[in-house]
Amino acid sequence: MVKNQYTLVVSTQSGLCPLFYFGGTMSTNATVTRVWEIAGPLVQEEGMEILEIELRHEGRSNGKVLRFFLDKEGGPNLDDLTRVSRRLSDLLDTTDALEGSYTLEVSSPGVNRILKKPEHYVRYVGKRVRVRTRETICGRRSFLGLLQDVREDGIILMQEGSEFRIPLAAIEKANYEHDWSA
Repeated sequence: MVKNQYTLVVSTQSGLCPLFYFGGTMSTNATVTRVWEIAGPLVQEEGMEILEIELRHEGRSNGKVLRFFLDKEGGPNLDDLTRVSRRLSDLLDTTDALEGSYTLEVSSPGVNRILKKPEHYVRYVGKRVRVRTRETICGRRSFLGLLQDVREDGIILMQEGSEFRIPLAAIEKANYEHDWSA
């Protein structure tokens, strides 16, 4: 079953909002942790989980875009995302995590779902996943293959007849890769 991906954009011209960015030079662990703590309970109350949050400077005016990727069993629908977006916007405007204007985007993870936590990987055992590692493992940093197993400390991926053991701590980015030919 292919999930639909919805993106709802809410623009906030003033007020306070959080800063999230995983990677690059903008990230501050304290800010990410604080804002995740602020938004997490609201999202959980709505029966969803935060998969990823990112902040990027986009456009000619270097405007900030704050993106939340949310999921739930069966996938969120447009009504879910609209409701959570409105609540998040109100909540984030009352915090002091980040000053200035931003555009808030609340989205489902889409077909090629992001994998962050061990429990995310477990759902995709036997499926094709794409993994990028922080450091070289067996002469490579990019992998695309069948997820064979998930262990406490890492995953086992089968690619081109070879088995790769990849520690979770070494994974920079991973996602499920939908097989469009199936």
